[in-house]
This record gives sequence, structure tokens and C-alpha cells, in this order.
Amino acid sequence: LRSGARDLRDALRRRAVVRWLVLLETADLMVDVLLAYVALYLVDVAGAGPATASVAVAVYMGLGLAGSAALVPLLDRVGGAVYVRASAAVALVVFPLFLLVPSVTAKIALLGVVGMLTTGWYAVLKGRLYGEMEGRSATVLALANVANLVATALPLAIGLVAERAGLGPAMWVIALAPVALLVGMRGER
Repeated sequence: LRSGARDLRDALRRRAVVRWLVLLETADLMVDVLLAYVALYLVDVAGAGPATASVAVAVYMGLGLAGSAALVPLLDRVGGAVYVRASAAVALVVFPLFLLVPSVTAKIALLGVVGMLTTGWYAVLKGRLYGEMEGRSATVLALANVANLVATALPLAIGLVAERAGLGPAMWVIALAPVALLVGMRGER
């Protein structure tokens, strides 16, 4: 137990490890956190009905799955970091459009694009974290669990912003994900 705690402490002292953990959890804003809030957003802010919000969630998840199928051959041609940066740059345009367009149909289409764009973020970032801690997968699992505990504050923060300013403005917090990826992955190959 002491050895494991020491390994965790030593790993957290490594800047690169902390970087990948932070990027992994921040990227989750536009993946799982968005998924958690999108139906509520579509019903309460965009004026969609519950059935339409369900369709939007299905589109987001379905196009994300299609993006996953296309990801493997794509990553063979371009590196993971190049893919993440490029998709984050596009997501930084598409997600604000999703929030700004008044049409629910356009919102659903843009949400599907976001689902496709973010599909490989988790895999690439998690792979980078494992690469940084080569041969120490148990330590990576422990670190990821600790980071997940800390990251549970992100949906709570969005909820608190929504309580004060409304869900529409709170959804803009999710746009921090592609910004963090673009900044945090500069110079990566």
C-alpha cells in the first residue's frame, strides 16, 4: 500500500503526467458532461420536446460511434495529437454554432458533428497518459480514478453556473474542452 501511494505521489510530481490527466478530464467536458446536459438544454433552452431531445442524444451517440469506426484508419494516416488538435479546432467553431443557432434541427445536426469530432479524444489522451507511464498501467489506473474523483466537480460547476445564470450561459463552460486541448497539445506529434 505504501509503495502504491509512493508511486502515485511520484507520478503526480511529473509534469507530463499531470498534463495528460488534466487534458483527459477537461476533454470529457465535451464528451460525457455534454451528453449529461444536452437533453435538458434542448428542452429547457432550445424549446425542443422530450422526444426530439432523445433523437438528438441518439444522433450524438450514433455519429460518435460512426466516428469511432472511421478513427482507426484515420489515426494510421495522421498522428493522434494531430487529430485531436484538428478536431478540437473544428469543435471550437461547431460547438458555439450549436449554442447560437435558433433552429432545433440545426442544433441536432451540429451536435452530431460534435459527436463525430470528439470520438477519439479519450482514446488518444488516455494512450498518451499510458505512454508517459510505460509499464506502470496499475499506477495509471489509480491516477485516472483519482482524477475522475476531482473531475466530478466539473458537472457540478456547470450546474452551479446554470443555477445563477441559466443553462444557456452555463453550456459555454463546455467550450473550455477544445481550448484546453489546443493549448495543452501544442507541439505534440
